Amino acid sequence: MNADAPRPTVRVRRATVHDARALADIAARTFAAAFGDSNSPEDLALHLTKSYSEAQQGAEIADPDVDVLLAEVDDSLAGYAQIRVGEAPACVAHLAPFELWRFYVDTSWHGRGVAQALMEAVADAARARGASALWLSVWEHNPRAQAFYAKCGFVQAGTKPFVVGTDVQNDWVMLRRFAGEE
Repeated sequence: MNADAPRPTVRVRRATVHDARALADIAARTFAAAFGDSNSPEDLALHLTKSYSEAQQGAEIADPDVDVLLAEVDDSLAGYAQIRVGEAPACVAHLAPFELWRFYVDTSWHGRGVAQALMEAVADAARARGASALWLSVWEHNPRAQAFYAKCGFVQAGTKPFVVGTDVQNDWVMLRRFAGEE
């Protein structure tokens, strides 16, 4: 990243079913960029096929329990996030929070304000749906993401398994309570 580069104008919007192909592309690309070197090619391919097909992304966009947010810069997709209603791990379940299920920014946009703008939109969307907190899981060997989430107010609350292909890995569960809603 060029530290002198101006911050881009980031537009965050809700995805529509017409975004499924673009979402599938960025989702697979960003997951592979983040974790490809740390997983076997077979496990990575299995995970990408299962989780990030165009059909799967279309179904997730259409799911009323999932909010899909797209971060765009100059009409180019720079990142995305998905929050969802669902079962939370025991370490945070008592709060009835929403899950920040996926949060990825294309590597070409790292350090340029896209992630911060997207995280603000995530918090707004969760609050609009009545959430008093957000939880997420982040791989225990991903210090960059852990640091970003901590900077955004998340704290480690526990651990949970995460499966990539056939490989069971350990994720940290991180929690962010919204101010005044504890």
